[in-house]
Amino acid sequence: MQMRDYLLILAIFFAFILSGFIDSNINKSLTEADSIKTKNKSNMTYAKENGMTDKVTKSNEEWKKLLSPEQYDVLREKGTERPFTGKFWNSEEPGTYSCAACGLFLFGSDTKFESSCGWPSFYDVIKGGNVSIQDDYSHGMHRKEVVCSKCGGHLGHVFEDGPEPTGLRYCINSAALKFEKKK
Repeated sequence: MQMRDYLLILAIFFAFILSGFIDSNINKSLTEADSIKTKNKSNMTYAKENGMTDKVTKSNEEWKKLLSPEQYDVLREKGTERPFTGKFWNSEEPGTYSCAACGLFLFGSDTKFESSCGWPSFYDVIKGGNVSIQDDYSHGMHRKEVVCSKCGGHLGHVFEDGPEPTGLRYCINSAALKFEKKK
């Protein structure tokens, strides 16, 4: 056998090993997504029982008139603001955060915490069912996307590395939020 044959066999071997590694990580990520969905099923039941099923539907042109260019990019095009640049990433004021597109209450400042990721982070939603979780396979990875349940706007992503009591970190774009100070 020649050297190139050994290299080809070695390349095939590593490709085989890596494919097993990638498959096991995808399966692990899917299990984590199912775990978050299970946690949110009770939230969705709460939403239906409390009349929070009214959806907001608008055309792209209507959203463009209603939202700033940055808000439109984040909420409707699933964009992401650069870390440590958003209006609320380090805010400590008491109050309520709502969806910048439709006004649905999403998070309370009492669940906001410093995660050092550069985006506002919360460990729980303000009311069950106000957000939904969707699988996101963009950018060559698997994440759990957080979406406003009322208007379908992209808010950010949720990770299972947050503090107790939920163990979740809702990593949310400031551009997707409006803030109302506590009175």
